[in-house]
Amino acid sequence: MRILLVEDAEGLGEVIQDQIADEGHAVDWVKTISHAETSLQTIRYDLILLDLMLPDGSGLDLLKKVRKSGEIAPVIILTARDQLSDRIQGLNAGADDYLVKPFELSELSARIAAVSRRYAGNPNPILQIGTLEVDLTRHCISRDGLSINLTAREWALLEAFIQRPNTVLSKAQLEDHLYAFGAEIESNTIEVYISRLRKKLDKDQLETVRGLGYRMRLSGPDNK
Repeated sequence: MRILLVEDAEGLGEVIQDQIADEGHAVDWVKTISHAETSLQTIRYDLILLDLMLPDGSGLDLLKKVRKSGEIAPVIILTARDQLSDRIQGLNAGADDYLVKPFELSELSARIAAVSRRYAGNPNPILQIGTLEVDLTRHCISRDGLSINLTAREWALLEAFIQRPNTVLSKAQLEDHLYAFGAEIESNTIEVYISRLRKKLDKDQLETVRGLGYRMRLSGPDNK
């Protein structure tokens, strides 16, 4: 996923950024509301992690503004405010989840996975794709009981297709999904990862749509 992290605390921001990146997600970390607004105007994000107390204003005001603009990306609030009234305010303003600092990174990862599944229309963590069983929580795949190992980047690419079933995704869209601002991307990077996935999955499920991009067929005998 492409995730926007809005957090002004240096130490916490670095830890969260590293955690998300290690799981194969692309994360853009900004520390102010103004930078967050600029990012949201230029990039389509799959999820937003939002602190409430920021140097140039309230994260709650930003949340209300982006929801009013029509932004539909799920939002998880990260804040030290632990009062029930604060949580209610955040949820009523359009947040999808609320995590009180300090929190365990494993819980943050679980919340991110759960929220993204709900937005993809499949709250069930186990997905059947043809002969493959995909565990969206544990980030693992198996066929006939045998595990298929994917790298973090390969998993992130697979996740992009799962979130947009039977949809053609361009090379640029896949790059946006995998890489944060400023990352160096070689011209054939996506092709390399597509090739690796085809070798590990059912090769016919991941097709090239000439001149447009790639599509993963999620329909099959167990997934019509």
